[in-house]
Order: sequence, then structure tokens, then C-alpha cells
Amino acid sequence: MSFEFFAPCPRGLETALAAELAETAQRRLPPGALEVGADVPGGVHFRGNWAGGMAANLHSRIASRVLLKIAQRPYRSEQDIYALAAEQRWEQWFTPNETLRVDITAIKSPLRSLEFATLRVKDAICDRMRSKTGARPSIDTAYPDVRVFAFLTASDCTLYLDTSGEPLFKRGWRLDKGAAPLRENLAAGILRLTGWTPGTPLYDPMCGSGTFLAEAAQVALDIAPGLSRSFGFERLKQVDTAAWRYLKSEANTARNTAQSRTSGLHIYGSDISDVMLEKARANFARAGFGNVPLKQLDARNMTPPEDAPGILVANPPYGERIEVRGRNARGEARPTSRDRDDAEEGFRRAQTDADAPDAEFFQALGDALKQRFTGWRAFVLTSDRKLPGQLRLRESAKTPLYNGALECRLFRFDLIAGSVRQRPVQDNANPGGNA
Repeated sequence: MSFEFFAPCPRGLETALAAELAETAQRRLPPGALEVGADVPGGVHFRGNWAGGMAANLHSRIASRVLLKIAQRPYRSEQDIYALAAEQRWEQWFTPNETLRVDITAIKSPLRSLEFATLRVKDAICDRMRSKTGARPSIDTAYPDVRVFAFLTASDCTLYLDTSGEPLFKRGWRLDKGAAPLRENLAAGILRLTGWTPGTPLYDPMCGSGTFLAEAAQVALDIAPGLSRSFGFERLKQVDTAAWRYLKSEANTARNTAQSRTSGLHIYGSDISDVMLEKARANFARAGFGNVPLKQLDARNMTPPEDAPGILVANPPYGERIEVRGRNARGEARPTSRDRDDAEEGFRRAQTDADAPDAEFFQALGDALKQRFTGWRAFVLTSDRKLPGQLRLRESAKTPLYNGALECRLFRFDLIAGSVRQRPVQDNANPGGNA
């Protein structure tokens, strides 16, 4: 049986997600199990059987969820939405014993209240279940067993059943993180946009809790991002359990095979904070590897970790003061407990002198890139469009991305010998050419 799916993702990564799904279909599945359709703002449509939908959940590093399309029809009022939801055979998908949550998103919907429309979908599902089974599911907005999504345009209502459960960026390994961490699927998408491939040196000089490094290491070791978590489809009645056992067994075999080749990943990180490095090491151990070299270092003092040129990727603070967190790279004592609490509410810290202006830090960072990283490509994610000027570097490409609701740019700097100011600037969605 074939279904229609929609995989939402961080805005700006739609093309990268479409390429990733196509690779999953080619590498993991028989022909026809997953066929990639159109990518649209906010996600990618695809068609496939249960194996295709489950493989997308298990192997996609970029998707936020995998939604199974149930029905679509024009509407004019909340009653039309209720009628559409009430007609669907929900009893074939789950029982009244499962808890339920309903969410609605809309673009240019004429309805006056999305909250009321959400209530009508929930009422329709519960009324249908009660009429067919004699009982209705309970509502649990925090940890539901089943999630239903409704998407409203100006004219149409589409109903989806969530096959993921918790968002897919929740890999199951990151327990220790800093404040405002980069989501795993955005980090994975950025890595794809850089054009990085396993074996190429990768360095994050402000690695924090290690999100970029963990995503890269799991790619290099062929560890499925969803291997350590559960999914919403496991609670559905129609799931193909035999296909799921095969997919998970195959992923486990790939991970176990990788345990024998955990040396020579060419992935490196550093951070000013020993606290964050401790968290990164703990995260790496939970993610299935522990050999990524980490160094406590002020980013202004960074040097290439290998002689061969590679890719540098960084997610510096967004428009905030850069302060010290934990014991700094000079070996000075940690701040007081109050200072540590304040620091954990900030963003990644990357300089040792809290009184120095941010501009001086970024100027020194740019000098380090120009003087020591010739031949490298540097990619920096920031919401500050003035960052290239602060670094005194001219970007060779910039890609619009969204970190949640925050509009950012992924700036690319080609660190060639001589002036980097004379290179033409591209503004596109694929600076690395590997999306």
C-alpha cells in the first residue's frame, strides 16, 4: 500500500532534505518504497509504503517530522473541517486507549480562530471514535500517543497523522546542552550545505555541547540518527512491523560495524569553556562514539587541526555579549556559582576578557582565519548580517536559513591566499554544492 507523506524541515533546507530522502531511497530501500516529490517552503512531499515512511523517520537527519496524509478537501468554515475529520476512519489507525493531541497550522486561512478549529478537529475525532468503538481517547498535550496535524491554506484543509512522535531533531543522545542550543537537524542540514564529506577535516572552534561534531561523526560512522529513540508509528495499528524490524536490524548492524573503525574521523572541536567540553564528551559517549578530539581554547587562538585544508563551521553568539563560561583557556579560576548560573543562561562563550568589545573579538577571529586557515572554507551561521564586516572578510556565498523563528545567514568564506575581498558574492541556498 502506498501513502502520501510530508516531511517538514527548517526553512532554507528544503532542497537539502529532498536530496537526503532520495539518497535514503537509493541506499536503504527497494525501488518504489520512497519516491521524492516536490519540495515546497517548509518541507518536502514524498510517496511511499510503510518502509519508506519508517526509513525517513529512522535515517533523515534534516526532517523535523514525517507526516502521513489522511485527507484533503476545500473548506469554508469550522463545520466543514469538523465534517472532514469526522469522515476519516481513525479507528483503523489507533484505539481509544491511546492519548491524543491535535495541532493546526495555517497560511492565509479566513477562519477567525485557529483554537476553535483545533477544538473542532479534536471533537470530530473523538466523536467518530466513540460512535465506532464506544469510547473516546483522552487528550494529552504534553506526551500524547497519537498526534494529528491539520494544515489550512486559504481554501483547503489537509489532515495528517504524525508518524514521528517527538520531533526528529530529538535524537535521544543529547542530554547535556547549553542555553539556546542549535537543533540537531539544522546542524545536519548546514553540514550538507557546506559540502563536507567524511574524511575531509572538519573543525568547530566554538563547539559548545558538540552538535555539529556529533552530527558529522554519526554521518561518518553511518549511525542512523533515529536509532536510539522511539517513533509515533510504533503505536499505530497498521504499521508494518516486519519492515520495521528489518530496517532497525540493518541500522544496528551498520552501527556495530562502525565500532571497529572509530579512529581517524578527522573531526575536531574546541571551546573556551571546560563546562561545555564536558557536556560535549558526555553527549558523544551517548551518541555512540567518544574519540572526537576536543581542546579548551579561545577561538582567537585557534590553529588548523590538520595540515590538509578542510571545512570550519561555527555558530557564534547572536548579537549578545561574549562572556567567559567555566574555567577559561588561560587556566583562570571558574566564576562564582552565581556567575555560572548566569553563564548557563547565555550563549556560547568565546573570549577570555569580558570587558573587551565584541567587535574586537570578531576582528581577532577574522585575523586568525586569514592568517592560519589558508585553503580552508569557513561557514558561519549568524543572525547578524554585519558579521563579514566585523570579521573583515568578504563572503563568497550567503544562504538564508531559519534557526526556529530567527532569520539567519550561513556565510561562506573561501580562505584563499591573498585578498579575500575581491571574490564575487553569491546569494543562494546551496553554497557547498552538495544539497
